[in-house]
Order: sequence, then C-alpha cells, then structure tokens
Amino acid sequence: MIRVFLAFACAPLLLSTALAARPNVLIIMADDCTYNDLPMYGGQNAKTPNLDRLASQGLTFNRAYLASAMCQPCRAELFSGLYPMSNGCAWNHSASLPETKSMPHHLGLLGYRVGLAGKVHVAPKQAFPFEDVSGFDRSCVRNPTQTHDLAAAKAFISRNRIEPFCLVVALVEPHVPWVMGDPSAYPPGKLKLPANMADTKLTRDAFSRYLAEITYMDGQVGELLDLLEQTGHADDTLVLFTSEQGSQFPGNKWTNWDTGVHTALIARWPGVVAEGERTDALVQYADVVPTLIEAAGARVDADAFDGTSFLSVLRGESETHREYVYNVHNNVPEGPPYPVRSISNGTYRYLRNLKSDDLYIEKHLMGVQGDGLLNNPYWQTWIWASWNTPRTYNLVERYMHRPPEALYHTASDPYELENLVSNDNLQSIKQELSDELDRWLKSQGDPGIEQDTAETHQAARQGEHRFRPPAKH
Repeated sequence: MIRVFLAFACAPLLLSTALAARPNVLIIMADDCTYNDLPMYGGQNAKTPNLDRLASQGLTFNRAYLASAMCQPCRAELFSGLYPMSNGCAWNHSASLPETKSMPHHLGLLGYRVGLAGKVHVAPKQAFPFEDVSGFDRSCVRNPTQTHDLAAAKAFISRNRIEPFCLVVALVEPHVPWVMGDPSAYPPGKLKLPANMADTKLTRDAFSRYLAEITYMDGQVGELLDLLEQTGHADDTLVLFTSEQGSQFPGNKWTNWDTGVHTALIARWPGVVAEGERTDALVQYADVVPTLIEAAGARVDADAFDGTSFLSVLRGESETHREYVYNVHNNVPEGPPYPVRSISNGTYRYLRNLKSDDLYIEKHLMGVQGDGLLNNPYWQTWIWASWNTPRTYNLVERYMHRPPEALYHTASDPYELENLVSNDNLQSIKQELSDELDRWLKSQGDPGIEQDTAETHQAARQGEHRFRPPAKH
C-alpha cells in the first residue's frame, strides 16, 4: 500500500503553518522536443524568449532524464514516480497497472486540487484521476492543432485561495504534424542541422517547421507564466517546465540514445530556487512526485516510489542527487520487437540492443498517413543519399543496424555518434555500468526480450500484465 505521512501530524499549530506555506505547482510539458534543440541547452536555431526568461528566473537541470522515450510511458513515470515495469506502462499506447497511485492521489491527500489540461495519454483513469481542465488540445496529431484558451486554466487556478493547486498543462507542440507557428522565421537553407541529422532539402524543410512549432510552444509557455502573474500566483507557485522526450527525427524519440531520453527541466520557485543557476545533479522523471510531496511539507514513504526527492537540489543545499539514470525501450507497437536497455551516470552511457541481429524499424518513418502521403518523406531522402554520401550512410546504418553493446562518452559526444565499447581504457567503466544495469533490471522484474512482443503488448493494452514487478509497490 502506498503511504504518505504528514511530517507534522501531531502538531496542529505547526501543521497549519506548514500547510499555508505549501507551494502551488504548475507543470508545463512540451511534446516531442529534443532537449538540445532549445537555446538553454545549446540549440543554435530555435527562438524561445519565454523559456529563456524562465531559465533566467530559476534553476536549469543539465542532466534530467526519463526512463522511456515514448509519450505514454514517460508520462506514466512522471505522474506516478514509478519506472515503466513498476507502473505497468512499458510500451507506448498501453495501460498502467490499475492499482497504480499517481500525482492526484498523493497530492490530493495533502489537500491539493490536481488538474490536467491538454494531452492526457495515460490510462486507466482510476490510476490517473486528474481533474479535467479544458482549453488545450488533447490530440497531438490534429492538423492543424486547435487553438488554445486560458479561461478554464484561469478558473482552476483561481477557484480557491485556501486549497493549493497542481496544474499540469500538457502541450501538443512540437509533436508531428509540424503545422503551427511561422516556418518563414526559419529559412531552411540557413539552419544549422544537429550532428545526428542528414543534410537533405526535405530534412531542412521539416526541421524548419519543427522549429516553428517550438517557438509556438514557447509562446504558450509565456501565456501561462503571464497567467500566474495575473492571478497573483507568480510568487507562490513552483513552475516546472519539461520538454518530454526527443523529437520524431531519426535517433531521438523511440531510442535510448541521449537525444531520446534526455529532457529539458527548468524549475522556478521564487524565494526558494536561486535565479539564473544551473545544476549537474542527475535526476529522473520518477523523482518528480516525491519532490512535490516533500515540497508540500510531507514525509515520503521510500518504499512507495522508484524515485526520490530532489528538493535539496531545488533549495541549493546539494549539487548531487542520483548516481545513475535508467532507460528502456520496447518497440511494439511502433514497429517489430526491438528491446533496448541502457544506463547513464551523466558522463557515460552504456546501452544494450537485445535483438541486434535484426534491423531496427520504426513505422512512423516507414509508413504512410491516412491520406496516402509518406509520414516523414525526408527519411527516404536519407536512404537515397546514403549510396554516395558516407556521412549519411553512417547515420542510416547507425539507426537501423545496431551493435549488441555500446558505450558513449556523452559529456563530449552529446549525439552519441562514437561507440567506445571496445576501448581498452574504458573497460572498467563499461563493467561498472553493465553490472548496475543488471542489478536494476533484476529489481524491476524485467524479462528482457520476452517482454517486447505483440502478444504481451496487446495483453497490456487490455489491462492484463504478463510481467509484474516484485511486490515492493
């Protein structure tokens, strides 16, 4: 049973004072936004004045991660404080275990109103009983995305000055289709493409539209920050912005590479979080719920979560948090089974492709939309250019034909293009990470290859989980 204890249960006066100091919480999520396409993480193209402002007012996490670079598993982790195997959502478009407890349960016990506006993409409702807040599009694949309206969010924030609120605004940009914003602000020929992208005309055109959606998303961030000002809640609200997983360009989303599982994370909490600072503390989505519980003045049952609170990092009392972050990928239903597992200490990443003899295939690159058009036509230009462009050939081969093991020095190679697994000087760090990954997989009850099958995924969609984690939770 999951338990949350108020730290002051036997002291009514102290409890009253503590509850009065509970912060409101606003979590703003982008959708499919590669972290280092944002200027505060070195992006050389996107214009994000509102996120730049937020970063100048708060703490930017250099090394924040999620366990799975897919929309549904990463959101289930964020909202539950549990890894994919623990909460049951280990594939995209699958349900968590019905007994899973999440943010509405935990913060609700502490007197919070907990709402969600925009894209939900977690199930079942009993595990994620957010109050529905309208005004933002729930569909990330609408063309064009519906325009947004802040009226419902304002009403939710302003409803009760006594009860604190926690509002998640899950935006749908810059998820494909890239149809919002002004691509003319990003002339394709002038863009600086990331190192893991092939340089073709259609790629540049697509990247221009993606960048336009990042700027459109940034505008919504600005409106939400202004809403806090208008409602008098700018100073008593902990704001968290996160970019979710990487974009749908090859090598980001649906991978365990850094550009898939590394997420942007900015925290603003006036009077508590220092302004304009950065931290190298290693944190993961599973750590967010425990952090919010502790920030609300409550004690966290360590056995209830995979994550742990990083409140001491927010307060500037510590520069470290985790020693490792952990990542999984199960490819069904996005393509044929292709399970991947990885671990990072923030400097090095060790990665295993459990079916490395197979080609990696992801249907959104290979498939078609309902209108018969190629979903991502630029990928075909990568294939075409690979016959006489060695760099492009290497990118295509890296994406589709992967080795059993890989070791990357992510700190100096952020796109993880150089596999160092055979480097004699790095065998000790490889062994350390491999042993820790084994320990973690065992603790999670992860069966490996057997988990990533169409049959197992279909059972999970129907709420029947063939593989359950140890009874810890």
